Amino acid sequence: MKEIRIDTNTGAQMNRLVQGDVGSGKTVVALMAMLLAIDNGFQACMMAPTEILATQHYHGVKELLGEDLCQVALLTGSTSTKERRRIHEQLEDGSLHILIGTHALIEDKVKFKNIGFVVIDEQHRFGVEQRAKLWRKNTIPPHMLVMTATPIPRTLAMTMYGDLDISAIDELPAGRKPIKTVHFFENQRLRAFGFMREEIQKGRQIYIVYPLIKESEKLDLLHLEAGLESLMREFPLPNYRISVVHGKMPVKDKNFEMQRFVKGETQIMVATTVIEVGVNVPNASVMIIENSERFGLSQLHQLRGRVGRGAEQSFCILMSSNKLSKDGRKRLETMVETNDGFKIAEVDLQLRGPGDISGTQQSGILEMKIANLSTDQALLTEVRETVIDIFLQDPELQLPEHQSLLQKLTHKGPAIAWDKIS
Repeated sequence: MKEIRIDTNTGAQMNRLVQGDVGSGKTVVALMAMLLAIDNGFQACMMAPTEILATQHYHGVKELLGEDLCQVALLTGSTSTKERRRIHEQLEDGSLHILIGTHALIEDKVKFKNIGFVVIDEQHRFGVEQRAKLWRKNTIPPHMLVMTATPIPRTLAMTMYGDLDISAIDELPAGRKPIKTVHFFENQRLRAFGFMREEIQKGRQIYIVYPLIKESEKLDLLHLEAGLESLMREFPLPNYRISVVHGKMPVKDKNFEMQRFVKGETQIMVATTVIEVGVNVPNASVMIIENSERFGLSQLHQLRGRVGRGAEQSFCILMSSNKLSKDGRKRLETMVETNDGFKIAEVDLQLRGPGDISGTQQSGILEMKIANLSTDQALLTEVRETVIDIFLQDPELQLPEHQSLLQKLTHKGPAIAWDKIS
């Protein structure tokens, strides 16, 4: 909070990344920062990648603020036309202070009277263009606070480049136990079933997540359905009840199934990655990730963070086929070895590359002749400080010793859209 206060007092736009593991308190930090903006006569908004997460943030913020402190509204794809009209009017006359929502926030018809602070949650789920649209909603760009539990390679690279300042919440709330992660091959499935029975008998709940990747949605849905059939054989009614949630379901059905699990009416939640973010069930102690070799490290870490939210010991079981690629094996080994989001991001950086830093590509190999973004962090920090010193001393680069820099910057090569980077 002190770092954010200092940033917002400089007279320049803040661009800060808050990295903290799932459940470490990033949302409370974001709320405090938004209240700072409101205190100074500005509006604030928070954008989340899914309706489930946006709704959870909305209820969480309302609960913390009570009724009288400031006006808060929720805007998502399923907001009614009447409610939308009311939100648009209150945004433009300034009576609405905090707007929480999904991609609906970046629509052109959403206009603020005076937006001063923008929070983007789980930023790896948004494209660079989408993020940039938000800060074009005011003549003076609003301060940007980006939150993530696992920095993606591109973000990590830009942190090293200095476009994002970084704050880390490196502790979890007292009493949390680290999640134990194990990797099982397909031929160890009966062992996984036995472990599930033991946990359910203790009164715990379990997630089972299947990949759902657009290129093969039909195939993946079949995987989920086939998995569900074998589960129902192993865990028959009436002793065991199962919730099913996937992206093809209507929102109403999805919420109904989620609520059954949240209330403890079902013991097992079978889902696709729609539950990657935004589901908080402290009683759920086991996360089983099917075909785990098909997920990226960032997703695996996010999914694992769905458990371990209560005081009980929690577990993550990574199920995979017996044949693994070299990178697939490295990802699963990393998950078993560490719960540290930064270490996971470092491995992700080595495996995927830092992305196209001056464009919109989120990963891939960055072609540098000498520098290595995963090993030269100290050097890059020193370079950034040197650049800041140069511009403080000579903002127009008029001094003789800075002429080569000026020539490089004004060279008529391919245009770099610096304003699109956030």
